[in-house]
Amino acid sequence: MIQNSELILNPDGSVYHLNLLPEHIANDIIFVGDQNRVEKITQFFDSIEYSTQKREFKTQTGIYKGKRISVMSTGIGPDNIDIVVNELDALVNIDLKTRQPKEELTSLNIIRIGTSGSLQKDIPVDSFVMSKFGLGLDNMLRSYLIDEVANAAIEDAFINHTNWDIRKGRPYAIACSEKLEKIIESDKIFKGITATAGGFYGPQGRVLRLNIQDSELNSKMDNFSFNDERITNLEMETAAIYGLSALLGHNALSLNAIIANRASGTFSEDPYKAVDELITYTLNKLAQQ
Repeated sequence: MIQNSELILNPDGSVYHLNLLPEHIANDIIFVGDQNRVEKITQFFDSIEYSTQKREFKTQTGIYKGKRISVMSTGIGPDNIDIVVNELDALVNIDLKTRQPKEELTSLNIIRIGTSGSLQKDIPVDSFVMSKFGLGLDNMLRSYLIDEVANAAIEDAFINHTNWDIRKGRPYAIACSEKLEKIIESDKIFKGITATAGGFYGPQGRVLRLNIQDSELNSKMDNFSFNDERITNLEMETAAIYGLSALLGHNALSLNAIIANRASGTFSEDPYKAVDELITYTLNKLAQQ
């Protein structure tokens, strides 16, 4: 039996941070970072059956073209992903009354929809990027036994290319779900490696009043390539989502609408349109399954 201190439940039996019971979520779940983006997706739903929020974790479950889908805000960073994915897994793979893992695994389909800036000049604003791999620079996933799901070859190549300071911890590389990749992909979607940082300022190369350990890291990432896969963008969640999902037996995919191109210095003239187009594209692909 999983102890009360390990799996914390609210008085109503819901999981502690997400404030959800098993019946509140669908098997197809869309992640967004900002709680205000949840309704930017569910505005397209035919109906909403459930809505709740606790802290930054807002969830709405409803129907889109006959498909039951949940949309959830995760907040920012790998630490929040650790909470969200573990508690979602508990909802479907642990009996919350007996506190025993279920014998039969339920695999969730998790798709992150976000916005990002491109690191590559040929990936223009208003395009879509699919994260073929998540490259974690954050260390969170190293608390788990990840060797069976990690791609050591990419990790080694990145460490050598960037002259990575191992005192920051070993980066980890995790592939997306092949199942979801096949469902979502199209000729219009760019693919590549998404780097996941553990912070917004220093970990992403931003300098305000503090010097950073490697001021050249961003430029090194810009020209890193492994088997023709480049680092397309830098954010704070994808690798953690991929890693925990792979370990727990779920399918995960991260998609971004490119609203800025750092290499060319351009920004989308209508970023909201690009995001809405990615949302409707993803919803329609899920509804067809």
